[in-house]
This record gives sequence, structure tokens and C-alpha cells, in this order.
Amino acid sequence: MSTSRYAVLAALVIAAIAGIFATRSARAADDSVPAVGQQAPEFSLPSQEGTKISLDQYRGKWVVLYFYPKDMTSGCTMEAHKFQEDLPKYQRDNAVVLGVSVDSVSSHKTFCAKDGLSFKLLSDEEKSTVSKYGSLGNYMGMKIAKRNTFLIDPEGKIAHVWTGVDPANHSTEVLAALANLQKKNG
Repeated sequence: MSTSRYAVLAALVIAAIAGIFATRSARAADDSVPAVGQQAPEFSLPSQEGTKISLDQYRGKWVVLYFYPKDMTSGCTMEAHKFQEDLPKYQRDNAVVLGVSVDSVSSHKTFCAKDGLSFKLLSDEEKSTVSKYGSLGNYMGMKIAKRNTFLIDPEGKIAHVWTGVDPANHSTEVLAALANLQKKNG
């Protein structure tokens, strides 16, 4: 194979990989992911304290429902820290942050204590909510949550969707979308 063919092949592979990891917002390509404008699927899951948290508890507030793969891993820790740092901004904007993974309540409790997280982390060991939100992934044979986020409006409808997010600057993206939607909706 000639050098130019290798260059073309390498460019195609890089483009394919970039496409896989690129953040897709607003409308997700996966039909199983709830679309903007749809009623958000209901859930009731235990938090790190063991108390049941349901979506309907937050009617009248904006909800940032973010799914993440695993407690205490580098990307998930970075994403959680960014949400924690921005928590006063979310509270100012009448929004709550809820994280969901398939890890146990005790794992969430340890993660929150170790990393000083004060928002709710919800345990979906049954993988039912992760599935309802089209966010169940397979990593080396393990069923885990994909890194997807849903911004849910005060009436319980999906207002914005992000799939395959970058944990380093995702909270900033969510805050910007929240501000735009609040300005648009008056």
C-alpha cells in the first residue's frame, strides 16, 4: 500500500474515532434515547443516603439528570467535581443535579464522602432507569451507564440531550443551555 493510501486510511480511522467520541447534543441519533420535547421517563431510585428519589419530587424545578459509568474513576470523578463546583449556579437557576450509575448505594456513599459531593447520586443496579433513558452501555462485557445527560424542564419534559459528553467541560455546557432555555422561556 502506498504512503498516500496509508494517510487516507489513517485519516478515515481518525475521523471515525472522533465521530464516536464527539458530543452530540439536542437530538440524539439513538432512537432509544428520549428526544427533546418528550415527557421524561419517571424513576424512583435510592440515593447515597438510601432514600428513594423520584423525578416527580422535582416538579417546578429544572433537573440535570446525568448518567455516568463508574464511581471513583478519573472521568467520572472529574465530571462530578465540575457539577459540585457549579452547584451554587444550578441552585441559583432553580435546578438540581442528579447523577445516576449502576453502582451500589454503598459505592455512591463512599464516592460522595471521599470526594465531598453533596448532590444526589442515584443507584440503578437493576439498570431500569439507565435503560429507559437509552443510556445502558457495554464495556468489556460489563453493563454500565453511558455518559449521557438530560436537562428536564420544570414540567417534566426533556429540554436538552447530550450523549457521549466530555466530563472536563460538560457542566459549563449544561449551565449555558439552562441559561438559554430560561431566557427563551421567559
